[in-house]
This record gives sequence, structure tokens and C-alpha cells, in this order.
Amino acid sequence: MFFKQFYDQPLAQASYLIGCQATGDAIVVDPLRDIQQYLDVAAREGLRITHVTETHIHADFVSGARELAAAAGAQLYLSAEGGPDWQYAFAQADGATLLRDGDVIMVGNIRLDVMHTPGHTPEHLSFVVTDQPAAAGAMGIITGDFVFVGDVGRPDLLEKAAKVVGTMEAGARTLFHSLERFRALPDHLQVWPGHGAGSACGKALGAVPSSTVGYEKRANWGVATTDKAEFVRMVLDGQPEPPAYFAQMKRINREGPRVLGGLTVPARREPAALDPLVHERAWIVDLRSADAFARGHVPDTLSIPYNRSFATWAGWLLPYDADVWLLTDASGADGSTPAVIREAVRDLALIGLDRVAGWFDASAFEAWQARGLEWRDVPQLGAHDLAALRIRENVQVLDVRGATEWEAGHLPDTQNIPVGLLADAARSLDPLRPIVLQCQSGARSMIASSVLLRAGRLDIQNLTGGFVAWRDAGLPVDRTPRAIA
Repeated sequence: MFFKQFYDQPLAQASYLIGCQATGDAIVVDPLRDIQQYLDVAAREGLRITHVTETHIHADFVSGARELAAAAGAQLYLSAEGGPDWQYAFAQADGATLLRDGDVIMVGNIRLDVMHTPGHTPEHLSFVVTDQPAAAGAMGIITGDFVFVGDVGRPDLLEKAAKVVGTMEAGARTLFHSLERFRALPDHLQVWPGHGAGSACGKALGAVPSSTVGYEKRANWGVATTDKAEFVRMVLDGQPEPPAYFAQMKRINREGPRVLGGLTVPARREPAALDPLVHERAWIVDLRSADAFARGHVPDTLSIPYNRSFATWAGWLLPYDADVWLLTDASGADGSTPAVIREAVRDLALIGLDRVAGWFDASAFEAWQARGLEWRDVPQLGAHDLAALRIRENVQVLDVRGATEWEAGHLPDTQNIPVGLLADAARSLDPLRPIVLQCQSGARSMIASSVLLRAGRLDIQNLTGGFVAWRDAGLPVDRTPRAIA
């Protein structure tokens, strides 16, 4: 048996290629839209991808299952569990084989037993993998977003992200019963989860790529908790805010992702093309670091630095029905495409933001400044400077961290508006009081600065080093009940 885990760092997402080396058949579970990676590995190993499946209707990325099945000429397998509201709308048109609890997928001599494991989502499946020629029984289980290393899938996304009211507690109870089935599995089974640390699909995911059933029984709070009421309370407590784009992903993945036929990068644009886009208030993303954006930037551009969190903030802040343009300080004048552009376009496509219309390199910044056009900065404040400013002036301090971070400790008399919600809340802010933005270390508050600047608030400053700098300076920290605008 051939087995490989593919792990995407920005999405903290795992997908799996399992092949029967005797027959050359292979299956991919939970593929991303970047399908070439699976095709390349399969070809290198002398395998052909004959089966494609996924554990559930994903909320955090656009599934590549449909794309890969079309490219490889593979049979698509999709869940038929979860009731009428959780069926794949494109299954019949694509000739998909529908799966129910107890079904079996044979990939050459590799056997995948289907387990219905609802709770995170109603249709969720897990796959128990057996290498039949080995005659040693099952060797592992692909758990998707059901069981992670150290955590379990959150059951609140349908209500918080997809706005299906009244589903959180019911989902938590269903998840508890699914975990009873998991605890009954042999301890030696390996656990291959769908996500690792950094994913918003849980609250305490471990960074280790795999585990065993026995270890999770001992070390995973969700698996170890056998009192239903206590489990429901614990699994719903302290879950982070789901990114706004999760609702889009659910819809896209259920209705059927558009088949791209491969990921493509748009052309570089000349600096002069930037002017009309700024005038039209197009969606222009500045990929440079937060510090570079603070020192100076083109007006009304969004600061979303290209790092591991890029896709998350892009999903929060960018529209799905408009063109997007990218700005980088890398050079593309020689006709090559900088790596940061290729990677950013890929990451955007993975979450369904397919309308990247073009990009600008460092020459666009140089030309903009050379022509004397408006060049904005974001003033920075140290912790003690902010403390003194609050005594002298009536400023409003906005903490743009998540609610659970705010509850664990915050500056006194601050308002908590997570950065992803700031665009909608901008009009509720006092127009007569200058704004100081603050997060944990200063990175998210720079993104928030760009959101407010685009909304027309020019009276903003940023707390350098964020809450950490304030706390480390020995300034007072409050833990009063949360107040979200």
C-alpha cells in the first residue's frame, strides 16, 4: 500500500493519497483545488487516480474533489447521509456514487469502510482503511473534521457560519454519539485527521500530523469526556469566530465548485493602470508586510500581508462578486511572476476567490510616489504613549482580536470588534473621537487600519506591539465581561 498525506500550511488542511501498488489504483480523500500535486505524485509512484472522495461538505476551502475526478477520469464518491438538506446538488450530474454508513470502497486491494460520523456536519463520513493483503485488519481511520489530534470538530459552524439557527446543541449531542463509536475502535488504529493547528474548525488542534485511537482516548479532551451534558458544554465553549467566507464555502461545495481546468496566474499590469483602479475604489490587496504598509501605501488598498494567515483574512474581507488586484514590492519587470503572486493566487483560488484580474509589482509603488500622488501612512503609538494619550484626549480604543482573546485580558475601557467584523461595524463608531487600533501583537490591527481607512476613517493610529506590549509594560489589564459592537 502507498500512503501519503498532503498538508497545506495556510489552510492547516490535510488530504490523502492511498494507492494499491499491486493493481496501480489509487484514491484521494479531501483534495484541494490545486490538483496537480496529486497527479504528479501518483504518476511518480506508478499509480492512477481511479477514486476521489471527501469526508464532508467543507466550510473552510473549496473542495477539489470534482476538479480532480474530472481531470483524472476517476469515479467520484460523495456522502448520501445527513438528510435532504445536506445532499450534493451536482452528484447525479457528475455520476457520483453515493455513500452511506456501512458501505465499502475497494481501491484495488485497499478497503475503505464508510462510517457516518455526524456532529461537525450532518453528512460527515470517516473512512476505516484496511490493507487486505496484509491480513492484519484495519490499520487506520481518516477522520476528516470529526476527530483531530487533541480536539474534535466543532458542531457550531452550521449555526455561526451557515446561519442554520438552533443547530449548535443538537450538533454537539450528535457529535457525542459519534465519538462513542470512535471510542469502540481498536486502540492501535492510526488517526489521520483533516486539519492541524491553525484551523478554525476546532479550538485546540494539535500540530502533530497523526495519532492513534488509543492515544486520543487518553489525551483528547473531546474523546475522553464521557458525560454528555459536560461534553456539550465544553465543545461549545470558547470556539473562535468562524471566518465569514465559511458560509460561501458551504454553498459552493454543496452546489458544485466550478471546474477550473488548472490554476492560472493573470498578467502583470503596468503602473499607469493602477490609477483608475484606485479612483474606482477597486479591491486592491497590498501583500507587503504590516510595517511596510504602515510606513506608506496607496490609498484605499487593503493590507493583507502574504503569510500563513493570508487566505483567512482574504476570505473575511474580500467580496466574491468583484475583481481583485494584487500589489507586491517584488519585481516582475523581467517578465517572470514573483513567487508571492503565484502563491497568493493559488491560496485565493483554494477558498473560491477566483477573480484575481491582475497584479502590480514594485514599479507601481515607485511610479505612484514619483508622480506625487497621495501616499498614506498609519501613525504608530507605543504602550506608554497610548496611556498618556488616553489621559489627555478622548480617544476610542478598538481591540480587534477574537472574543475569547479579549475575555482572557484586555486594555481597560476598550471596545472589542474582531477585525473580520470591522467593515460592517465602521459606521457605528463615534465619528468625533479618534481611533487607536490594537490587537495581540500589532499584525491584525494593521489589517484593521486598512479596513477603516478604506471606510473613510483617517483619524486612526495603531498600538505597536498590541496587547502584549501593553501588558509587558506593566500597564493595567482588565477582564470585564465582553461587549461586542
